[in-house]
Amino acid sequence: MPEYITANTLYKLMESFPLIDVRSPAEFLNGHIPGAYNIPLFTNEERALVGTRYKKSGKDFAIELGLEIVGPKMLEYVRQAKNIAVEKTLIMHCWRGGMRSASMAWLFETVGLKVYLLEGGYKNYRHVNREKLGDAKKIIILSGYTGSGKTEILKALQNKGEQIIDLEGLAHHKGSAFGAIGQEPQPSNEQFENNLTFEWSKLDLNKPIWIEDESITMGKNGIPDTLFNTMRKAPVIRIEIPQSVRALRLVKEYACFDSALLEKAIYRIASRLGPQNTKASLDALAKNDFSEVARLTLSYYDKAYLKGLLKREPESIIYLPVSDDNPDSTAEKLIELANKLT
Repeated sequence: MPEYITANTLYKLMESFPLIDVRSPAEFLNGHIPGAYNIPLFTNEERALVGTRYKKSGKDFAIELGLEIVGPKMLEYVRQAKNIAVEKTLIMHCWRGGMRSASMAWLFETVGLKVYLLEGGYKNYRHVNREKLGDAKKIIILSGYTGSGKTEILKALQNKGEQIIDLEGLAHHKGSAFGAIGQEPQPSNEQFENNLTFEWSKLDLNKPIWIEDESITMGKNGIPDTLFNTMRKAPVIRIEIPQSVRALRLVKEYACFDSALLEKAIYRIASRLGPQNTKASLDALAKNDFSEVARLTLSYYDKAYLKGLLKREPESIIYLPVSDDNPDSTAEKLIELANKLT
């Protein structure tokens, strides 16, 4: 008989044994536990057929169709499982810990494999891990205007032994109208959450965690409420770097990309830039005057960022003036400030 494990013990067991997701390829593609292998009991089309049979004719007839589909493929399932297994052992799950994973567990144990089943399946895994995003004892929000190099500063903090969560890195988006430029395609929101909770599981929740100040959405990915609400209540250290220095960073980061991409991004914020600044930005872009484009767009982003900052409690914000773009030096100053908060 398979042994059941909880979502709380899954990651620890995954350090020793591989995880098999037996849901359909479409379900797996939309979102899966990081590190999982997909051995689908049904293809997308087969799953749809069984679902239709269940609705029209009931459970028994749906099971019969499922057996008819699965029977000829059982040997291939076994071969895949044996190839993936470590020490003849696997962890497995389906959507709710129901018939799909139980059926595959029976098959694999019949051929001599040890199987651990995830209690409650993928659905319960997501619920449990989303709730854990609200369990951190101390989050520190790294704030600063666009172009402050906050992501590089986070990496510098990590290199100095601090705990971080890089939300923009997980979302493959920097949060602004220009945020997708130069990034890999964004994951589904479900996968973004799974990747986030996986990184979260590696942290010591009793120690400080640095997170960049973000709005609730980054492109098509959204920060789960359990984490976002905690972020909004957390203390903020705001770095203040001169606009001229930030403009230089933006030129370095974006001038290498196709101007057509930058033009589309300008049009996306045209209503906020206003007709005059939009035209000026496009004219500057046409002349390859990227410094002017940066200056004009920062005039909008600085106002928008300040508006968001004003929604926080003033006493929760600590200001750190920084004269130059030096992430390593800034990280040292941030750690010194953070130590005073503890």
